[in-house]
Amino acid sequence: MSGFATVIYSKVGPVAHISLNRPQALNAYDIQMRDDFSQSLEAVQADTEVRSLLITGQGRAFCVGADLTEFGSAPSQTIARQVRWERDVWGQMLALSKPVVAAIHGYCIGSGVEIAMLCDLRIAAEGTVFAMPEVHLGMIPAAGGTQTLPRSIGRSKALDMLLTGRRLDAREALSLRLLTRLTPQYSLINEGFSLALQLAGLDPEFASSAKRCLLQGANLPLNQALALEARTAANALAQACVQ
Repeated sequence: MSGFATVIYSKVGPVAHISLNRPQALNAYDIQMRDDFSQSLEAVQADTEVRSLLITGQGRAFCVGADLTEFGSAPSQTIARQVRWERDVWGQMLALSKPVVAAIHGYCIGSGVEIAMLCDLRIAAEGTVFAMPEVHLGMIPAAGGTQTLPRSIGRSKALDMLLTGRRLDAREALSLRLLTRLTPQYSLINEGFSLALQLAGLDPEFASSAKRCLLQGANLPLNQALALEARTAANALAQACVQ
């Protein structure tokens, strides 16, 4: 099933699958995709049968970033970007209580990297290319890249990507901890579904609690983060006992 113009939404047992579907544009992210992606995420969160989510891209790319052709129809580049991000898709991804896996191939550029960084686990096919070219295009990332990248790969490496705009191959991305693991191109989708199915087998209360605890505790002093963990663990156990 789908019902969307720019994404394919389907379910395989407890795994929801969102695939970016503008292959003719290498899955460049436009306003229609923003709306379709947002509605798909709403469906994932609302569906009690769904226990995990897999995100992929159709064709030769995961996502090559914002569709710059839309910028020419807007009064200014600033307004074009503002319209694109008006719907808080990135907040939806962060708030999603279910584990999210990105299976990445081909080109993962700009907003593509930012989408991937908002996923919990990231698998990439060998040969995938990553880059953050926004500064060289007269803008800065606007979908969380300046915040998610340094949290995963460190400030220095994040600045290297952001300021130079250089391209990374998949093996370097793995060594920088931008990725969770690599796989051959031919097995990417199977590996993605296998991992998402494994995560779907987790108790949803413990899975969502672990995600929430990690996210909320990331910027707290250690003593406060440990207290948060203790409270979250106790609450999750209490919920499990009630059920």
